[in-house]
Amino acid sequence: MIRLHHCHQTRSMRVLWLLNELGVDFDLVVHPFDKSLRDPSYLALNPAGRVPALEIDGEVWFESGAIIELLCERYPGPGLGRAPGEAERADWLIWLHFAETASQHIAALTQQHIMLYDDTMRSPVVMKLEAARLGKCFAALDARLSDRSYLLNSGFSAADVAVGQSVYMGRRFVSLEAFPALSDWWARLETREAFAASLPPKGTQSLYSKEFYAPW
Repeated sequence: MIRLHHCHQTRSMRVLWLLNELGVDFDLVVHPFDKSLRDPSYLALNPAGRVPALEIDGEVWFESGAIIELLCERYPGPGLGRAPGEAERADWLIWLHFAETASQHIAALTQQHIMLYDDTMRSPVVMKLEAARLGKCFAALDARLSDRSYLLNSGFSAADVAVGQSVYMGRRFVSLEAFPALSDWWARLETREAFAASLPPKGTQSLYSKEFYAPW
């Protein structure tokens, strides 16, 4: 039994996307992105009151990077992980967790542009700094992808899923126009059925009401 606790357009999207890539059966529990995640019943699943939380065979896993590693170990068939001893193990781990490097800036930008309820709480300086830092992440990805189709030489992996979710979110704050290799990679990811299955259903209220949020 696998049950994923998820909020649309959050880091739990990485795990939802991966589960669809793996082709395993699972139940999906969608939570509102609000204080209900602080309810004691949910804190028993994820003590930080965040998503994802994954119930699997009587265990509970949280932290999206750890869940991705564990799922790839448990379901090696599709070849989305790189096991200890494999030549690309280090590269796989590095780029898998690079998703969090980008996501910390995306979270700050989401807070500044969307989550703060009063304009006096927002900081144009923070917006510009975090957008610049995210742009540096995009530049690093663009360089990595300049001579390969995916983040690893051997092809598509769960590292592309994790980083792909970050880019999906980050495009709201930094345009991909200046990053041609990253743009081409993103175009390949957008065609994947498992990616489409991880998106919020049509008609669902989106966390982001605009396509792009420029720094003030």
